[in-house]
Amino acid sequence: MKRILVIEDDPDIAHLVELHLLDQNYQVDLTESGQTGAERALNGQYDLIVLDLMLPDLNGMDVCRRIRLEKVATPIIMLTARSEEIDKVLGLESGADDYITKPFSIREFLARVKAILRRTGDPETLAQKGSLIRTDVLEIDIDNRIVRRAGERVELTPKEFELLALLARYPGRSFSREQLLNRVWGDQFAGYEHTVNSHINRLRAKIEADPSQPKFVLTTWGIGYRFSDAL
Repeated sequence: MKRILVIEDDPDIAHLVELHLLDQNYQVDLTESGQTGAERALNGQYDLIVLDLMLPDLNGMDVCRRIRLEKVATPIIMLTARSEEIDKVLGLESGADDYITKPFSIREFLARVKAILRRTGDPETLAQKGSLIRTDVLEIDIDNRIVRRAGERVELTPKEFELLALLARYPGRSFSREQLLNRVWGDQFAGYEHTVNSHINRLRAKIEADPSQPKFVLTTWGIGYRFSDAL
């Protein structure tokens, strides 16, 4: 059973979200505290975190940053009543995988939840097709969404994995930030190209021996990024 952590201080929204997630046979842990939510996220094994932006103690941006700084790769859907573009940009750049503005349709919310859980999947339910990309010390298992560096597993967020997998499928091909944004995040995030930069930086910090001199994910100046074809 999928476990979902909901960090939301509005009791009406929290109850509504919990009720519909339970109806979909998910296990739900609920808290109204950003501090408590961050601790649970770091200590618990969750398949998804639903995170409100405006919390009474530790705000959602800080919770998200803390989770990502600790290299917890659990996907995060951020909920907020603030619809300004800068808030969406900051939310995505802090490490959120999706962003939903209140008020939202519960049908849309459940669709986003299912889409993220479907992409991440379970090792026991994913097809074993043997689709592997191996280059130097890096191994990318596309079907099981597993990355290893020198034999050690690397924990990537869903977006970090999708970026890496897309680039690695086409070594030497340069993708603009807009192309990467559209392919990985979708058309609804058009204009948030700086989000790509933030995720590339975090990805490099995880897979590169020296992120300042990357060996795998390279910058194509004036265009965007590419995966090395010289390995």
